[in-house]
Amino acid sequence: MTDMMPKLVLHDYFRSSASYRVRIALNLKQLPFERVEISLIAGDQKSDAYLAMNAQGFVPMLVADDDVIIQSMAIMDWLDRRFPDVSLIPDAPMPRAVALAQANVVACDIHPLNNMRVLKYLGHDLGLNDQVKDRWIAHWIVQGFDALDAMAGDGRFLGGDAPNIADCCLIPQIYNARRYGVVLDDFSRLLEIEEACMALPAFQQAHPDAVKSL
Repeated sequence: MTDMMPKLVLHDYFRSSASYRVRIALNLKQLPFERVEISLIAGDQKSDAYLAMNAQGFVPMLVADDDVIIQSMAIMDWLDRRFPDVSLIPDAPMPRAVALAQANVVACDIHPLNNMRVLKYLGHDLGLNDQVKDRWIAHWIVQGFDALDAMAGDGRFLGGDAPNIADCCLIPQIYNARRYGVVLDDFSRLLEIEEACMALPAFQQAHPDAVKSL
């Protein structure tokens, strides 16, 4: 890849938390990008054209000129290596491990158990009612937030003095928790971090309510 700025096109869904975290990362790095809305409700992700580019049929997908990157964590890692001026993943081994561990509490342990396809399977295939599904959602979010709250340091952000990849993952998950009616009163440290993040334009402009109307 040359040093020229590639054209960045983000295929996402406004309410997808994985997409939301990538929008935050792009905004923190102040990178211009175009959005292509992939409606998960309408099934756009299952179209032949989309599957030809992304065999998983998930969002987000970032297209950088002729390169296609899928999976939000891989996209953010690529962005950090390609545009290192604003770092989201520390270089030093221990800070890097801490940041990725915090991010993966959300990306690997909380989010996959509460995304749309899992909830559809619980309801349509296993016949669980909404009340039981809500208990499922709250259980995994609270368990993950318990750990993440204990892992948070003393800085304004999970990333310390500046937001990093862990903050990119945390804020969309808090948004999802509120959507599902999860009580967050016990997570004062995470709520303090959320307040600090949401004071920044990069987070405000990535919010689902901000991009839904675009």
